Amino acid sequence: MNERSILLVEDNPQDELLILRALKKINLANRVDVARDGQQALDYLFCEGEFAGRSGGLPAVVLLDIGLPRLSGLEVLARVRADPRTRLLPVAILTSSDEDRDRLRSYESGANSFVRKPLEFTEFAETVARMGIYWLATNRPPMG
Repeated sequence: MNERSILLVEDNPQDELLILRALKKINLANRVDVARDGQQALDYLFCEGEFAGRSGGLPAVVLLDIGLPRLSGLEVLARVRADPRTRLLPVAILTSSDEDRDRLRSYESGANSFVRKPLEFTEFAETVARMGIYWLATNRPPMG
């Protein structure tokens, strides 16, 4: 982990824009890379497919939605935890789901955090900002 970056895995363009704005507003200078489906997220993390030439190491945290095209967030999480290169990578679920079973399955699959996306814009932005500060400035990752 050279630079403390974020991998945002989000298929909703409006949520992506809100998350990026919220992180920019708190002046975190960290890079945010975006994957728009589960397979693209795995390709990014394992430098495969369209990211075969990517160099830059792992992000400081993955902000992962559950309801993604191609591979669900929980499938992505299972593959991340199964691989020795990424098994300790912090993964925070950021989802609109308020289902108890999704929260339980996320933690059982190895999520480090489960955060429901607030419906109100200001609260959404504040939640994302707090997550960014925590994962990039406060948290001490196991690697790097």
